[in-house]
Amino acid sequence: MIPHKAWTALLVLVVLATIGWSSRPLARRKGGETMALKVSSSAFEEGDMIPIKYTCDGEDVSPPLAWEGVPEGTRSIALICDDPDAPVGTWVHWVLYNLPPDSKGLPEAVPPAEVLENGARHGKNDWQRLGYGGPCPPGGTHRYYFKVYALDTVLELESGATKAQLLEAMEGHVLAEGQLMGRYKR
Repeated sequence: MIPHKAWTALLVLVVLATIGWSSRPLARRKGGETMALKVSSSAFEEGDMIPIKYTCDGEDVSPPLAWEGVPEGTRSIALICDDPDAPVGTWVHWVLYNLPPDSKGLPEAVPPAEVLENGARHGKNDWQRLGYGGPCPPGGTHRYYFKVYALDTVLELESGATKAQLLEAMEGHVLAEGQLMGRYKR
């Protein structure tokens, strides 16, 4: 008979192994370490509440973002913002890709154009619109992840790609990644 503690430990190991196999990081490893970008915003700190201005209850414009640590060899930068706490599953708020590799961030209120002046392309969010769609939870406090990826290629995607299409195109091309998480409650 296996003691209860041993069963619990075995179950934890199985769960951790499963998570590790199914959610492998997109970033390549350099010397065993994941290359990381530092993502920040002048509008809110990691884990803080996102100001109403950047939500559906305010002006619904994108917040200013900044990143650092883009590695040598980066040819483009991509961004995904999503809400894993949505009742229908992860809700995508913003998909943007092919930002120039020397980009250090994005200003507030990025226009929802198919192609931005710097050549970046907007994908579709889960409202089936191009550009940013701010937090708009039906209830409770939700988390919003602004994920930034440094890529070793310029993606061959037309404007309007979905998050899934972007992730597929990025596979094997991510040099570094980072994220900023903000919260919002209505």
